[in-house]
Amino acid sequence: MSEAALRLDHVSKSYGGAPAVRDLSFEAPKGRIFGFLGPNGAGKTSTLRMVLGLVAPSSGTIEVLGADDGRKVRDRIGFLPEERGLYRRMTPAQAFDFFGALKGMKGGVARKRGLTMLEDQGLAHAFHRPVKALSKGMAQKVALISSLVHEPELVVLDEPFSGLDPVNQQSLERLIRGLADRGATVVFSTHVMAHAERLCDKVVLIARGSKVFDGTVSEARAAAPQRLVLEGDLLSDAVSALPGVERVASERSDSGGWRHVADLSKGASANAAVKEAFLRGLDVTRFESREPSLHDAFIVLTQDQEAKAQ
Repeated sequence: MSEAALRLDHVSKSYGGAPAVRDLSFEAPKGRIFGFLGPNGAGKTSTLRMVLGLVAPSSGTIEVLGADDGRKVRDRIGFLPEERGLYRRMTPAQAFDFFGALKGMKGGVARKRGLTMLEDQGLAHAFHRPVKALSKGMAQKVALISSLVHEPELVVLDEPFSGLDPVNQQSLERLIRGLADRGATVVFSTHVMAHAERLCDKVVLIARGSKVFDGTVSEARAAAPQRLVLEGDLLSDAVSALPGVERVASERSDSGGWRHVADLSKGASANAAVKEAFLRGLDVTRFESREPSLHDAFIVLTQDQEAKAQ
């Protein structure tokens, strides 16, 4: 039995001769949170539509929960599209019944499960209110719960955090972690790296329809440089001359001096650069070493892909 809930093997998709996805291969391991990341227009939604069996790939193969077509296992999949599919006049209770029936659930079971999940989110009071009367954050949670009432093994979320305030984002992150804790595989597509960095065990980054990275979050961060921030009355040329410094971006600081952000070469030591700055008598009033974030890696890796395409 495959250890991957989802596997793509050399998958491509073109529309009218224009490629949207190019020779894409990756695996999403069972019971984990998997980030499918990329800028807008990178081919993420096209890929998810192929995974779900909504469109066929132009070439390559896709395996979903052991099946060669997502439609064969659709009752074991939960999907939250970027454009939410709730009927505004429906109440959450009616929505849970409706979407549960689409997955073959008997009457009332989906409603009971949905109410329990609403209660866990502190939203039991919204159970019989029409969706049009709910806030965007509340409606988004109802949409997500509607896709989960049948307890799917694979959950596919397309930009689930779009438009949510920080409080609702945190609540949704807790809900996603809970899905993985009960053994479900979560595949979520986003261009917001902070959510992926907090949630994901593994990520795939795509740009212009092609894969540019496949691995853990820590492995992705290693693709970006460590940064050293120096503030004080010193010029960028002096910072550029420090050991290990490759590039420097400079701006005026709030105190009226300069703030320099230096990219360090691979293996270079921020401590060695700071020590040398003091040995040279540079006027440094503040310094900070920054480890690269997933956002930093995202910028580096997608820029590399853009450069190759030119």
